[in-house]
Amino acid sequence: MADRSVLIVDDEIYIRMTLSFALEKLNFSVDTAASGTEALKKLAERSYAVMLLDLRIPGMDGMEVLKRVPEIRPEVKVVIITAYGSVEAAVEAMKLGAVDFLQKPFDPEEVRKLVSSLLDQSSQETSRDREYEGYLELASKRIGKGEFDAARVYAHKAISINSNRPEAYNLLGGLYEARSNRLEAEKNYRVALALTPSYQPAQKNLDRITSRPYTPLGIDWGFQATEERRRS
Repeated sequence: MADRSVLIVDDEIYIRMTLSFALEKLNFSVDTAASGTEALKKLAERSYAVMLLDLRIPGMDGMEVLKRVPEIRPEVKVVIITAYGSVEAAVEAMKLGAVDFLQKPFDPEEVRKLVSSLLDQSSQETSRDREYEGYLELASKRIGKGEFDAARVYAHKAISINSNRPEAYNLLGGLYEARSNRLEAEKNYRVALALTPSYQPAQKNLDRITSRPYTPLGIDWGFQATEERRRS
């Protein structure tokens, strides 16, 4: 049977209790730590399948803990907990190896779904392409909900896994364009095309964003092209 243990790292007792209660309802084995030092000590003593790690903890902060986890337990999947709107921190953490993130305040059901999904994957061999596609799918779902900041985190994670594919750059371009940052949008569309000149979503977006007069309508996110590639 696969390991179904979770370590929660947060200095706020209310957060630890809330997360513990949410996960214990699914019969997960839950342990907690109130500091980075305590978390690393517990990791050294036993293995966990998933760690929920708050970035803002006293003493050794969450980012430093994240950097040290691979030295102790490289198999642990780390999900960071961050304040709402802390996109840059989430991006940096996922570049360092975190697999996902939760923004406060969070819904206990969302926590259960996320951890359950990670535990179900823990015994499966996941290729880099499948990981990349998975983050593109997460980004597309967030875009569909209008949650562009969260989508940007997933696009960056996809790029950290494989920086030689065009889809995530095209997504980033669309996200920048949606925020009226045409310069960064154009830059990412061009990167996507430099990697794959035949990638039509990026070409369409570049043609539109550089046209005169410019129209912000009609961003091609490339979802259909990604789905077709997944089936082929």
